Amino acid sequence: MSIQSGDDLQVMREQLLLFADDLRTMTVAERQRAQEAESALRELNGAYVSMVRTLAVVCEMKDNYTRGHLDRTYQFAIALTRRVAPELTSDVSLGYGYLLHDIGKIGVPDAVLNKPGPLDEDERRLMQLHPLNGVQLVSGIKFLGDAVHIIRSHHERWDGRGYPQGLAGDDIFLPARIFSIVDAFDAMTSNRPYRAGMPIHAALEEVDANAGTQFDPDVAAAFVKMCDELGLGDADADVGALTIVR
Repeated sequence: MSIQSGDDLQVMREQLLLFADDLRTMTVAERQRAQEAESALRELNGAYVSMVRTLAVVCEMKDNYTRGHLDRTYQFAIALTRRVAPELTSDVSLGYGYLLHDIGKIGVPDAVLNKPGPLDEDERRLMQLHPLNGVQLVSGIKFLGDAVHIIRSHHERWDGRGYPQGLAGDDIFLPARIFSIVDAFDAMTSNRPYRAGMPIHAALEEVDANAGTQFDPDVAAAFVKMCDELGLGDADADVGALTIVR
């Protein structure tokens, strides 16, 4: 085995130092690129959220009787998702779906949407088209991802008697099953020109009574428990004044 001279060792040492310096430079540059990419992604996600909220607000403005519905249902749906399926909370597309669930109402005539009384059969059929209208409206927006399944299926029922596809049980997208409870609860507790909103404790009783028929029984139980823990079962509870996303 040959013994390298001092000159050879010095050359190797200098080469190693150069390599280490190049590696440090590459590491710093890669870290900077990663930070720039992360910043760009945050800006892009912010733009997506702004776009979705704008679309949702435009839809809400068409309906004179659902002011605040958007934020309330979004908050309840996010909170319930954290309890029922925490592994899904990192999927931002679900939040998009919760915000855009009624985007298809843009295609519903104002006379039907804002009718100061119960709908007749023809009007009800028109209203029941709004999930499919919504799917058509957003089908070309790729970043929405699974949001489209919430838009399509949030009026399906656990027992298969919902619309627009008559899906039942686990065939219904889980976030849509989550949102269907939140949506129904908010509808029951909101005032309409032709009826007063139901007391919150009574609406929770309705959710519980319809578990296993209209609603996924496990999700319904989780929702009632969550509301009880938040104090919404109290007689003087005000759902409109409560911020629940934590």
